[in-house]
Amino acid sequence: MSGEKSAFGGKRVLSIDALRGFDMLLIAGGGAFIERLHGLTGIKWIDWLATQLTHPAWNGFTFYDFIFPLFLFIAGTSLSFSLQSGLEKGISKTALYKKVFNRFVILFLLGIIDKNIPLDVFHPSNIRYGTVLGRIGITTLIAAILYLNFGAKARLAWVSGILLAYYAAVFLIPVPGFGAGDLSFEGNLIGWVDRTFMPGILLQGIYDENALLTTFPAACLPLLGTIAGDVLRDARMLEKSKVIYLCSYGAILVVVGLIWGLSFPVNKHMWSSSFILLTGGMAFFMLVLFYGVIDILGYRRWCFFFEVVGKNSIVVYLAYRFISFDYTSKLLFEGVYMNFDEKWHPVFNAIGSLALVWLLLYFLYRNRIFVKV
Repeated sequence: MSGEKSAFGGKRVLSIDALRGFDMLLIAGGGAFIERLHGLTGIKWIDWLATQLTHPAWNGFTFYDFIFPLFLFIAGTSLSFSLQSGLEKGISKTALYKKVFNRFVILFLLGIIDKNIPLDVFHPSNIRYGTVLGRIGITTLIAAILYLNFGAKARLAWVSGILLAYYAAVFLIPVPGFGAGDLSFEGNLIGWVDRTFMPGILLQGIYDENALLTTFPAACLPLLGTIAGDVLRDARMLEKSKVIYLCSYGAILVVVGLIWGLSFPVNKHMWSSSFILLTGGMAFFMLVLFYGVIDILGYRRWCFFFEVVGKNSIVVYLAYRFISFDYTSKLLFEGVYMNFDEKWHPVFNAIGSLALVWLLLYFLYRNRIFVKV
């Protein structure tokens, strides 16, 4: 446990904590009440918003597809602050490597526990190894190593090289029984590599979006986040200039991603190169929005709800897994909402569940208990 500083001692930026909290709530399921509104109100925009909190079956894009990439981007932004702080304090690169590696190991193990409880420790083939927490750990490890050894331009070159190599591999390496360039669920290269080389259980049986090959394009998101972090950290740059730089990065990435998507479709399951650029660009814009409103304009009170979550993001993620907030919400609040039309009960219960999660995190916040990995 630690205070308001990062695991490496870096200064925290309120907008980053708030954005992390907003994002982690959606990753963990805090938007369930919006999804449950679908078809209840007769209002088209609410129904549309509810559909944005589900994933497409294969190709395509919804806002929910953006949530996990945004978290990886934010992790990279924070990494820029924490690693630079460590270097300024005289911490050696070797020590920093050790810290990020240990963080990866902890997140990998927590991910195994999260996705496999009850854990069948005597039968490794029954364990799913590709997890959200594991992906956060390995991609930020890769980003940290590159950050400590390359400047911003070189890191952008790494992003370009990884995404181009990934694109080439998918379209040029033949898959047995399907050939090269097959982008179907069954015939793509990424799924074949998973089935052939990934131990344990795959999420979709013949495929796992958090397994092997997709790690490489996913690592580009925290790398892009380090670019954003460098911009925010630059004390010589005017706030207006920071906004212009961040928006420029965002616009370029979104445009290139959409154009690339004509050849390599935007697809979260494959973490396609176009998907990485599109979500990376959107992440720049999302960061600008939060940073501009909170840190530049000074409107801070509204973000307290998300700040409380952002400072204990690992807690909220695991809490949703190990504590049945829906069950507790029903016990506590059903006596109130039972008097309304039954079709609204799931919505009210989800709101109660969200309130319980936040109150737990607020208790930790008030007692300055911040669990960091």
